[in-house]
Amino acid sequence: MSEPRPLPLWAGRTAALLGIVLVAFTLRQAVAVISPILGDIRVDIPISNIGVGVLGTLPPILLAVSGFVAPRVARSLGLDGGIVLALLLMTVGHLVRAFAPGFVVLLVGSVVALAGTGIGNVLLPPIVRRYFPDRVELLTAVYVCIVGVSTAVPAALAAPLAEQIGWRFSLGIWAATSVAALVPWLVVIVRERLTDAESSPPDRVPRLWRSRAALSITVAFSTSTICTYAVFAWLPEILGDVAGSTPTEAGVLLAVTGLVSLPGALIAPLLVPRLRNVGWLIAAGIASFVLGYLGLLVAPATLTLVWVLLVGSGSILFPVNLVLINVRTRTHGGTVALSGFAQGVAYALGALGPLVVGLLHDVSGGWTLPLWFLITVALLTIIPAITLARPAFVEDELPQREPRVTRPA
Repeated sequence: MSEPRPLPLWAGRTAALLGIVLVAFTLRQAVAVISPILGDIRVDIPISNIGVGVLGTLPPILLAVSGFVAPRVARSLGLDGGIVLALLLMTVGHLVRAFAPGFVVLLVGSVVALAGTGIGNVLLPPIVRRYFPDRVELLTAVYVCIVGVSTAVPAALAAPLAEQIGWRFSLGIWAATSVAALVPWLVVIVRERLTDAESSPPDRVPRLWRSRAALSITVAFSTSTICTYAVFAWLPEILGDVAGSTPTEAGVLLAVTGLVSLPGALIAPLLVPRLRNVGWLIAAGIASFVLGYLGLLVAPATLTLVWVLLVGSGSILFPVNLVLINVRTRTHGGTVALSGFAQGVAYALGALGPLVVGLLHDVSGGWTLPLWFLITVALLTIIPAITLARPAFVEDELPQREPRVTRPA
């Protein structure tokens, strides 16, 4: 199937490019901004420890649910309309949280903002494919890095803003960025309607579990998400117990895992379409996770920074999977369906990762069993590394739907 003819930059792609960049910058704000100022919020709004736990588990749950809802949104509203809906939900969610009089409204605002985040997560890869079929790898690298910035900037500014102006302003200010991201997409939609070039909703691509490529990408995405969420939740405590790190040192090392992922986010999308066997790149991510966890088991106190760098480097699997969603599908409908399926499953399992690690720690009284669990999860990615070594497209592996026959009355 031939790729669609690239649009000139001056005929619509400039607005789409700006829209992609701004959407990427909104995709982690609702997740990152609340935890640094939770103490300030609790001064005005009583929140129990259970309530804090609920707020902490909402992101992966909402991202998972949105993974399955977003393809239907795209079929109903189109890709551009779906992105606009996602940004409206984020805007409303930020503002509801900022003006929340109590915990229930704060929770509702979080659900709305994270639902928008999840829809944006799923629709951004097919949006890139639609407007930049000739630059999928480059645009994926750009937006993955900006998503990383979207995590760091709100986390860094939340506490200072809360201290100077108040926690409500610190929560609500991020509505401005989602409103700003709306502008280029409204321009795109208006321009398409004026030129009769409005995109049709993507076709439905069902029964993805029958595609080996779709299942392989989903498994790789899921193992990466489990390992990454477990690191975010437990690495500081693991380092404190097995390596003797102070809370400050452990916090810095956790930040290092995020920083070391940035080079991979830039390089991986450019390598995926150029490698004859993408399995080797997936294997590199597996090896990084496994060696990092093994190091924390065998010599945690001697080369702590090395093990943390290796664990952080394993997150190269995330951008690899995002690119594979585009390069292993032939149609916009296939990209939307695979993005929703893979991310929905991956974030659902990712939510269980920290829980399983915590339960294994409570049962065993140490970190040996939890670390072996993470090693085993990482090694499961060997299966998709092997199956994805052979180029295959999701649509080619699905049974063709037979045309509906209308019987005479």
